[in-house]
Amino acid sequence: MRISHLASRALSALGSSVLALVAWQLAVSRPAAQSLTFARGQNVSPAFEGWEQAADGHRYFVFGYLNRNWEEEIEVPIGPDNTFSIGGADRGQPTHFLPRRNRFVFRVPVPDGFAEKDELIWVVTTKGKTEKAYATLRPDLFIDDIVRASEAGALGPGFTNERVVSNKPPSVRVEGSTQRQVRVGQPLSLVSVVTDDGIPKRVDPARLAPLLAGGTRPEGPGGSGQGPGETDGTAPSNALAWNLLMTPPVRPTVRKVIGLHLSWFVYRGAGGLTFNPGQIEPWEDTRNGANSPWAALWFAPEFPRDDKTTTTVTFTKPGEYVLRALADDGALTGSQDVSVVVTP
Repeated sequence: MRISHLASRALSALGSSVLALVAWQLAVSRPAAQSLTFARGQNVSPAFEGWEQAADGHRYFVFGYLNRNWEEEIEVPIGPDNTFSIGGADRGQPTHFLPRRNRFVFRVPVPDGFAEKDELIWVVTTKGKTEKAYATLRPDLFIDDIVRASEAGALGPGFTNERVVSNKPPSVRVEGSTQRQVRVGQPLSLVSVVTDDGIPKRVDPARLAPLLAGGTRPEGPGGSGQGPGETDGTAPSNALAWNLLMTPPVRPTVRKVIGLHLSWFVYRGAGGLTFNPGQIEPWEDTRNGANSPWAALWFAPEFPRDDKTTTTVTFTKPGEYVLRALADDGALTGSQDVSVVVTP
């Protein structure tokens, strides 16, 4: 929600207690209809996340989407049902839409000569419904890394400080060619090398083990003062950490567990494949027990010391695929795509 990071930035000087009250009031005022969910049968809505400016001065529109289903993944080929109003149908958008909310999925260079009043429109038609995302250069829609982290649910009101602001996104490099060919049923090995600055620190489940084993909330408003991650603004106290883990979400944005991890998923292609090992969900799966940074009691596994992970993918149907490796430190992400031609 746009209001989440704008309100947080505008009110940060007023203190965490005021921000917490504002967040609570926003949360409890949400319509009850938002609790209605569907496993399948619903459509996909494209989303304009905002625009950003790179260090070299180039500007980009950033898009994501909402697949209104909790289980159904929808395929929409490039063409009239998945197109843009300017610059041709293919602007690097996904054709395979994962469930639920997926933020900051891809970006499109701002066309030359674009003014604040101009619009770039992403049009997606699914389940007989056409929805559009309107990208503009309005100043209030500018985004940076703090906005990204806040919108992802990694930053809580009042927890931002200079060390968090210094966080840089992780990078991922897939060893070997980014153009592969494989047969149906033939395992394909993908080795990824991830580098990161170590900010924010991983949430350590060992720190919460006594709380979870005891089944009781720690005494006092601040507990021991040692949070589940680090005491640099990303880590609330034990008492607050207990509340974050053991109570349903009430903030207008999702909560996210910090910690570097890697996820492979289908970016383009009709599905019909399996990953081994099973991958951490890159979408906002808030269900209890989900293998997702947005799920209660989830913790990022310790990342290999050599920064390498090996994933095997096996396809069950021929076709052309784009697989994405997404490195996520809990706040910011980096990615690399691999194109795979699968033959019978």
